Amino acid sequence: MGAARETTLDVRRPFLRSDALTAGLTDKQLRTARFHRIHVGVYVASEVALTPEVRAAAALLPFADGTYASHATAARVWRLPVPTLPEEHVTVPTAADRRRRSDLRCHVAPAASEPLVATVGTLRVSAAEQVFVELAEQLALVDLVVVGDHLVRHGHVRLDRLRAFVAGWRGPRAAHARAAVAFVRERVDSPMETRLRMLIVLAGLPEPRVNITYGEDDGLTFRRYDLSWPEVRVIVEYDGRHHIERVEQWESDLDRREAIDNSGWRILVVVSSGIYADPARTLDRIHRLLRARRLPGVPAQLRDDWRRHFPGRG
Repeated sequence: MGAARETTLDVRRPFLRSDALTAGLTDKQLRTARFHRIHVGVYVASEVALTPEVRAAAALLPFADGTYASHATAARVWRLPVPTLPEEHVTVPTAADRRRRSDLRCHVAPAASEPLVATVGTLRVSAAEQVFVELAEQLALVDLVVVGDHLVRHGHVRLDRLRAFVAGWRGPRAAHARAAVAFVRERVDSPMETRLRMLIVLAGLPEPRVNITYGEDDGLTFRRYDLSWPEVRVIVEYDGRHHIERVEQWESDLDRREAIDNSGWRILVVVSSGIYADPARTLDRIHRLLRARRLPGVPAQLRDDWRRHFPGRG
């Protein structure tokens, strides 16, 4: 009898303890290796991978209709480049819908405006511009700009729409969200490009152009370059390779960089240690070159604003 009733429950999808008991499972069975306990009172079969979608579905189960995954949980469903953030987050329609859960953060939808909600797969989650302002509660400036650049680059929201939405936002840390969105740009290919650009501008240097394609009229072969100041023929590129994948590629890159130097352009290559371990040296290299090239607007001394965002390791 119990086995027959159990078949009505799809254990490969997150389920509530109460539904499991109704279907014929026991608490003793739920405590076995057959199941993951994702949250208090929420389980799934142990062979199911705990993907962001599964975790979000589990977080939503105990709550009323109209609840949606938000903040870091929505960011993970969207596959946004966010640091590791604890807890799952949901947003409920009204304060009366809140439930106390030790391993979940429960937010209440803002009363002053209608939250933007999207459907990803079968999940209700914060829409792209909504998750940006929600993450303003959890992320520092540079990490939030990384998220904005990614949202725009991958077509989740247009830059003008994101700016307009943030300008009208009256929720928590609205000023922080507005400060971050002012730095969001189009065509940014990677989080490390964002970080390198933010290091430069927070030091008070003129903002470089992002991923511009230069060609023969500029003395270069046709190619996009990460960051550049074309008026003084300077390029800064981030190289994320930890090793040389192929000798041929390495030689090709050396030839290309030599050709750039021969054309009157200068290229500076920055690796991850130049951002995380020794940002001061990276800034010094860029600052000295831009001053030598007489780029307008380059200060004699760099600002210190970058230091709290890029502390380095020494």
